[in-house]
Amino acid sequence: MVPNIVMGSKTYGLLAYLYGPGRRDEHVDPHLVASFDGFAPDPGRDPGASLKQLQSVLDMRVDQLGRARRPSKHVWHCSVRTDPGDRILSDEEWAKVARRVVAATGIAETGDPDGCRWVAVRHAADHIHIVATTVRGNLTQARLRKDYPRAQAECRKIEKEWGLRQLNPGDGTKASEPTNREKHRADRLGSEDTSRQLLRDAVRQALAGANTEEEFFTRLEKAGVLVNRKIGPSGDTLGYSVAVVGEHDTQGVPVFFGGYRLAPDLTLPKIRQRFAAPGIGAGEEQQATAAERAGGRHSAPARARYDASAVVDAAADVLDGEDDQAAAAVIADTGEVLDALAGTALPAQKAQLLAAARAYERASRSHIRAAGSANHGVRSAARQILAGGYTTNRAPDAAEAATLLAALLLLVIATSRWHAEHGHHQQAAAARASAEHLRDAYRQAAARPMAALTRRGRQLPQPVRERQEQVLRRAAPGEAGRLLAEPEFDALAAALAEAEALGHDPQALLERARAWRELGTADSVTAVLTWRVRHIAKLSQPTVQARATRAAMDTAAAERPRRR
Repeated sequence: MVPNIVMGSKTYGLLAYLYGPGRRDEHVDPHLVASFDGFAPDPGRDPGASLKQLQSVLDMRVDQLGRARRPSKHVWHCSVRTDPGDRILSDEEWAKVARRVVAATGIAETGDPDGCRWVAVRHAADHIHIVATTVRGNLTQARLRKDYPRAQAECRKIEKEWGLRQLNPGDGTKASEPTNREKHRADRLGSEDTSRQLLRDAVRQALAGANTEEEFFTRLEKAGVLVNRKIGPSGDTLGYSVAVVGEHDTQGVPVFFGGYRLAPDLTLPKIRQRFAAPGIGAGEEQQATAAERAGGRHSAPARARYDASAVVDAAADVLDGEDDQAAAAVIADTGEVLDALAGTALPAQKAQLLAAARAYERASRSHIRAAGSANHGVRSAARQILAGGYTTNRAPDAAEAATLLAALLLLVIATSRWHAEHGHHQQAAAARASAEHLRDAYRQAAARPMAALTRRGRQLPQPVRERQEQVLRRAAPGEAGRLLAEPEFDALAAALAEAEALGHDPQALLERARAWRELGTADSVTAVLTWRVRHIAKLSQPTVQARATRAAMDTAAAERPRRR
C-alpha cells in the first residue's frame, strides 16, 4: 500500500480532475467513500450535488481567513494505492484507510473537534484520493511535519493487519519519483523514460570515475545535456541543474532539474565529497594506459574489464569486515562501475545493464555515511572501464566481460545481504532487483565464450580430462560430486588444462579461485570458477591462448596411444 502526498492551491481544480474522466478516460464511477463529517456533498452519486458545493465545504475555513491571511498552498492531497497483487478493497475498507491516514498524519486526529476538513474520493478499484484543506477549526494552520513517513508507517500497519502485501518501510533516502505531468510528457513524446530518469542516468554516467568537478561538468556537456551552473559572487560554483535538449515549458524555457530533484546523492556537495576521496592519480592512469599498450592484441576494453574484475572480487571482502563506513563506500562506488558498464556495453547487453544500474541506484545510499578516505580501487575501476571504451564481440572482450559480470553479480548479491543484515529493507530489495538484471546480462555475455570453452573441454583427451577431475576432487573434496555434475564443468576442465599447459599448478589455481567470496550464491559454481581460473592465469590474452592451444595439442599428441 503506497501513499503519496503533494500540496496544492486549487481545491476546485483538483476535485474537477478526480471527478472527471481522467486524462485517458481511466476514471470509473468517481464517488466519496468517506469525509470529515460523513455528510459532505458527493457530485458523483448525488445528482443534486455539484463540485462547487463540495469545494465550498472544504474551503470554508480557508475563506474565513480572508485573502490576506490564507496560506498559499492550502490543499493537502494524498493518494493511497494497493499493490497490483492485492485483493480489491470495498468502499467501507477504503473509508477506514482514509480515516486512519488522516489521523496518523495530523490532518484530523481521532476525537479532535478542530481537525481539518477532508474527503476521500474513489474512481478506481486500486486506490483512493484524500483531499483536505489545512486550516483547522480554530483557524490555525495544521502541523503536518513528517506527514509522509507517518502515512507510510500507518500503511505498513494496515498491510500487516489486513493480510495485504507488506512493502518495505522507507528511510528517506529514495530519489524523487517522476510526476504525472512528466510521465504524460514522456508518453506524448513516445519515450519510455521521463526526462528526470534520462537526466539521472546522464549525471551518474558523467560522475562515474570522474576525478574532478570540472571533468564531471565537461562529461555532462559532452553527453548532450544542458548544464546550468549557479555561480556565486566569488566565482565559485554553488550548485547546478540539468535539462534535456529541446524540452521546454509553456513559456519556452528549458525544464531544468537540480541535483537534489534527481537523487539525494547527486547534489553538488555530495558529489564533491566523492572527489575528496582518493581516486586514480595521473601516474596510475599513465600506468594503466601503458599496460593497455603492452597488452599487444589484447584490446583496451578487455584489459579494463580484466583489471576491474580483480578489484570487484577484492571489494567483496570489505563487506565481510567490521568497518561499516568502508563497506558503505564500496557499495556506493559499485554503482559507478555499473554506470560505466551501462555506458560502454554492447547493444544486446545495454538494456539489462542500464536496468541493473537504475535498480542499484537505490541500494547505493543508506544512512551509514561512506568513509571519505576509503579507497578500494572501485572508482578507479569505473574510470578504467570508461577509458577502455566500448566493448566488442571479439572473443577476448566477451570472455573478460563475462568474467567481470560474474564477479559484479556476486558483489551485488553480497551488497543485498549486507543491507539486510543492517535492516535496510529498501536497499536490500533494490540490490536483489539489480542482481536479477545483472544475471540476465551475464548469461547473454557468457553464452558464446562458455559454449566455446564447453566444446573445448569435451574434446580434451581422456587422460587430460581425468587429471582435471582429480584436481577438482582434491581441491573440493566435500562437493566434488555436485560440481562434476554441473554442465559447466567441461568449461572448467578446459580452463584448467590451458593453465596447466602454460605451467600453472591447476590445483593451486582452483584452490585460490575457491577462496574468493560469494561462491555459495552463484547459480553455477563451476561457471564462476571457470572465469576466475582464466582471470588468475591470464588466459584471455590472445597471445597466451595461442601458446596454450599449441601446448595442449602437443600434450594430447604425446598422450595419444600409438597404433601398432
